[in-house]
Amino acid sequence: MRGTIGRVLLYAALLAGAFLALLPMIWMISASLMPTGEATTFPPRLFPSTVTFEHYRAVFTGLNMRRYLVNSTVIALTVTVVSLFINSMAGYAFAKLRFKGRDRLFRLLGTGLVIPVQVAMLPLFLLMKQLGLINTYWGVIIPALASIFGIFLIRQYALAIPDDLLDAARVDGANEFRIYRSVVLPVITPILATLAIWTFLTTWNDFMWPLIVLSDDAKYTLPVALANLSGEHVQDTELMMAGSVMTVVPVLLVFLALQRYYIAGITGGAVKG
Repeated sequence: MRGTIGRVLLYAALLAGAFLALLPMIWMISASLMPTGEATTFPPRLFPSTVTFEHYRAVFTGLNMRRYLVNSTVIALTVTVVSLFINSMAGYAFAKLRFKGRDRLFRLLGTGLVIPVQVAMLPLFLLMKQLGLINTYWGVIIPALASIFGIFLIRQYALAIPDDLLDAARVDGANEFRIYRSVVLPVITPILATLAIWTFLTTWNDFMWPLIVLSDDAKYTLPVALANLSGEHVQDTELMMAGSVMTVVPVLLVFLALQRYYIAGITGGAVKG
């Protein structure tokens, strides 16, 4: 009986915590469906008196949100696909290939994890300026194509690949790229799925770097466009909430759909590392 009561109290506490965590999201979606001015009434309403989609129509037609959605999708997908290729090759090389200074170079690379991203923004911006990539999509994409965290994650997972398996492929005449493509990639698929989700979500939600690099309104990503929307329509809470829903809900659905791969890759990498 005591154990049953304890479980009931635990589940009740977890449900209460989940509700409190989801409450801002619920109100954001609810406010986006409210008639103009209803979200700022007192006492505040949790659900709309009348459901309306006028704010979503305004976001798509009057504020060109469709263009910003395409920009974010193209940038996030390009970064995710290319970075998976680069990070997986680098992580495999640090884990299994023998070359002079490998461990020293990896330790040096690992120190970059403790350096704040903001510290590198000024020199990175000057480099992009010298390359003529300011106010271009490539100026946003290129700095994100190689991630220290991604290399570290792949390397820790790839350490568990048996050396005998790789040596057998070399004896059969396979070159290093063939080994990487046919042997290594199938083995590290779980951690690649994890890294793909993490990279996509991080790139989609990135605000600071696109804000610095892009100056053309037509090239803005969703987070930057939403910040501009907040400044221009600060009194129109329902419209701002509609824009927030367009920014947050797609990536939330992607994460919920693929979270089991994310958790499996993280826990598998932790055990094998």
